[in-house]
Amino acid sequence: MGRPMSQPPRSTAVAVAALALLPFALAGCGDDDKAGTPATGAARAPAEEAAAKSRERVQAYLDAMTAKDVAAGRSQLCAPLQTAFDANATGPNGDFADHFTVRGATITDVRSGARGQEVSTSVTVAVGARQTARALLFTVTRSGADWCIAGEAPGGSTPTPTASG
Repeated sequence: MGRPMSQPPRSTAVAVAALALLPFALAGCGDDDKAGTPATGAARAPAEEAAAKSRERVQAYLDAMTAKDVAAGRSQLCAPLQTAFDANATGPNGDFADHFTVRGATITDVRSGARGQEVSTSVTVAVGARQTARALLFTVTRSGADWCIAGEAPGGSTPTPTASG
């Protein structure tokens, strides 16, 4: 805090921690957001559609992070997240901050969770010549006829083993 804002972070850990401590991770799609809760019974989307739509939304967000396209990133989020996103996306702890570059981002796992589809990712960020990978977990839910990102937090799920043969 005592450093002037014009000085770069002293370590990659400080800069990368900014990415991991996302400002809107706590905003979520609150429990009172009925449109953001997973559907149940006959209205529940088939698992294949849920996984595909969730993967699509998160990949679009990761692509927006890489391109530093704030508007494209915002468009992937559920409405309750958008106000916090607008206030913080380009700030020091935001996904679209200027002090780091996203060098790569991949989806490592998609599975059903308690609040929607959980999409695990690995995001490689660089500050100057230093780079590191961080795991981020996105929660994607169905909101009306569309799908949106309802939450983002550090961490992720271990990929589910696939049957071979």
